[in-house]
Amino acid sequence: MIKLKTIQKFINRIELTDSGCWEWKGGKGASGRYGYLSIDGKIIGAHQLSYTLFKGEILEGMDIDHLCRNTLCVNPDHLEVVTHKENCERGVGVMVRAMAQRAKTHCPKGHPYDKENTYYYRNAKGNPARLCRTCNLERARARYAEMDAIKKGERN
Repeated sequence: MIKLKTIQKFINRIELTDSGCWEWKGGKGASGRYGYLSIDGKIIGAHQLSYTLFKGEILEGMDIDHLCRNTLCVNPDHLEVVTHKENCERGVGVMVRAMAQRAKTHCPKGHPYDKENTYYYRNAKGNPARLCRTCNLERARARYAEMDAIKKGERN
């Protein structure tokens, strides 16, 4: 059971915004992206406490997703319990990294990502990925040359 003192401590650290978010103004983690507070010597996420106060228990192994994409928001109507995998897949960082990768026109060695030189595949996580055919061929030739040298006794 959550004490009245804890609820007051929580409410005193919220600022309502025009967007409908309840912006957390209390302590934040090292990244400054998430709000935290101490309850009876235990550190808890402000968004987790809000969900627990207004919606109910968070099952073990589940995450809280910020539907508004504002990680400092503690409005329970902006929070949803999801699996960790789903939370990661919904994350803005994932989309930003994917867009940054798609915007690249050349591989790190300067070869173009064009129709002839690009191999598309699904990586181990099942996400779309691409590979530079020229770099892949160079790596294969280097491995073959190294294996050939080992067979001939030129390397140990």
